[in-house]
Amino acid sequence: MNFLYQNIYYIGAFGLIFIGLYMVAAKKNLIKIIIGLGFIDTGINLFLIIIGYIKKGTAPIFSKPGLNPAQMVDPVPQALVLTAIVINVAILGLALGLAIRLYGHYKTLNVKKIRGLKW
Repeated sequence: MNFLYQNIYYIGAFGLIFIGLYMVAAKKNLIKIIIGLGFIDTGINLFLIIIGYIKKGTAPIFSKPGLNPAQMVDPVPQALVLTAIVINVAILGLALGLAIRLYGHYKTLNVKKIRGLKW
């Protein structure tokens, strides 16, 4: 039980990633596949934040005297996640735009039917 309690964030992050992978691999509806990509993005962002977390850590600001640099939270994963969120929103917006165009052209969102309607 103690192992589960200590690693609950890792389990949650990998759970989101695996749910997203399942949705991308098993679903045939294009919107569900795009939602699966969103789950994968969220799981990866959560994992990156967990890597930089320090229990009872402080912000990496050296303005207060007597702060130990070993107890400061790493700001690099936070900056990476902020950048990744912006990129993921743009990618998901583009994917939804492509799904709308595919639906307008083929009148279906089923990936199997779209593959069969080439040319």
